[in-house]
Amino acid sequence: MAAVAGGSRAAPSADSAAVAAVAKEAEYQKGVQKLVDLLSKLNPAAKEFVPSSAAVSSPSRKALSADAPVFDYNSIGGWNGGGKESGADAYQQRRRRNGYLSQGRRRVNERARHADREDSIRRTVYVSDIDHTVTEERLADIFANCGQVVDCRICGDPHSVLRFAFIEFADEEGARTALNLGGTMLGFYPVRVLPSKTAILPVNPKFLPRTEDEKEMVIRTVYCTNIDKKVTQLDVKNFFEELCGEVSRLRLLGDNVHSTRIAFVEVSPSKTPVKPRLNRVASN
Repeated sequence: MAAVAGGSRAAPSADSAAVAAVAKEAEYQKGVQKLVDLLSKLNPAAKEFVPSSAAVSSPSRKALSADAPVFDYNSIGGWNGGGKESGADAYQQRRRRNGYLSQGRRRVNERARHADREDSIRRTVYVSDIDHTVTEERLADIFANCGQVVDCRICGDPHSVLRFAFIEFADEEGARTALNLGGTMLGFYPVRVLPSKTAILPVNPKFLPRTEDEKEMVIRTVYCTNIDKKVTQLDVKNFFEELCGEVSRLRLLGDNVHSTRIAFVEVSPSKTPVKPRLNRVASN
């Protein structure tokens, strides 16, 4: 009776252990299923799932991202059925061809400008130690004996005793002949004449006269410098009208940097010629 009673007590404990094991297994399966459901909602191509072997090994090498789109070369790029480029590749090819053509034109233009500049330098001489009383017109007239003068520019401080100039000739022969004028007395000092190392900057054609009327206006216009800032536009007009005649246009310019101002003064043309004076014969 005791043995039977003991066996009956052991059976319930075994059944409870089996039930606990089944419940534990069910809980485990439930957890696994929850994890599977959670992972199935994630993007398998996300950055955190890219293996380390696909990462960029060095800054100089670039690799495609794991989530990069896949292109269909048969439809938008690569080669079509006819064996000709189309889509993005054709567009890139056109851009490259246009870029090569533009670069080629720029190189040709740069070479042409460089050749013109070198030719201008060979036709230009540098003149130094020029007296402040020498004007560009006089300097050009003197060097015109060497050849046709294309341009003449006197540079330097107008208040300085000595200045320098660049004189450009129509050909190299004129520039070589001009070198013989070194030591010529112009004013109070002998000038030095050397081959130039630079070309004269051309005048902006927008500022040059284009019509006959504008050329006439240039002839009637004078350029004035070293005007005191206290002098007004009316003062300049009265000064020129008293000595030269009626002023039709006047422009007085200046800034906060320079201590003096400049002016352009156009004098109106006369309607009658200047008659020569007749010597009066004294009557007896």
